Amino acid sequence: MKNKYRPYGEHDIHHYKHRRRPNRSVTGDVLLYIFIGLLGLTFVFPLFFTVANAFKPLDELLKFPPDVLPRNPTTDNFSDLFVVMSTFSVPFSRYLFNTLFVTVVGTVGHILIGSMAAYALAKYAFPGSRLLFNMVVKGMMFTGWVTAIPNYLIMCRLHMVDTYWSLILPAFAASTSMFLMKQFMEGFPTSIIEAAKIDGAHEWTIFMRLVMPNVKPAWLTMTIFSVNALWNSWATNVIYTESKKMLAYALNQVQAGGIARMGPAAAVMVVMIIPPIALFIFSQSQIMETMATSGLKD
Repeated sequence: MKNKYRPYGEHDIHHYKHRRRPNRSVTGDVLLYIFIGLLGLTFVFPLFFTVANAFKPLDELLKFPPDVLPRNPTTDNFSDLFVVMSTFSVPFSRYLFNTLFVTVVGTVGHILIGSMAAYALAKYAFPGSRLLFNMVVKGMMFTGWVTAIPNYLIMCRLHMVDTYWSLILPAFAASTSMFLMKQFMEGFPTSIIEAAKIDGAHEWTIFMRLVMPNVKPAWLTMTIFSVNALWNSWATNVIYTESKKMLAYALNQVQAGGIARMGPAAAVMVVMIIPPIALFIFSQSQIMETMATSGLKD
């Protein structure tokens, strides 16, 4: 009998290497790449201009129309920023610690609690599950400005105003995470979960070692959103003690210094955008890799 599954030869390799899709010409490819390149430059330009401003001396910052690139680049803006911060009653390291602590704890709790709730709603049918999910979806209609007063009243009743928990607990209860995670987990094969239970795996083991790695794009995306929201939070409506305030609040005080502080203010913009952008660049590669390698279907 003739072998149906013969190994690839040099002819096959040459064929798959040089074949072209019939619906796209070389001109179409070139035009598509040009369009994508121009679109990418449009998105990158504001970021590039922000970074360039941080290295301009004061006279170039005041120039109109402004130059895209600094003619006399300098790092004085960053050194002036630390000088200005040193005049505050609270050291820069304290503001940084407050922001890092709230961001890390809030993000971890946000992803973990949202994922556990989404897993229960996606893979188990229990009384009231549909009602709970509908409440989550409707909760996404309200922005943070609408829920600010209810959150403040709840924190007052819990005696958590002017504590880190006044920022961390509302981050835990964000509904966006649960909605997105549920949509991803519904695509995870239930047969794999049942097979793991037959093999004796506990529910926590199934959740952490089977489900979570296969919905990695979802929780990485939510990590980006959560870090961006908490990192840029001023928290002035619930945090009153200076030693507990966030970095965004302290840097905003630098920007409020007027024309004399335009240089440090330009440096502030770079300091604030570095962590979210770095996290996005790292997570983007992970998301694309996971989407390409972890697609599972029943």
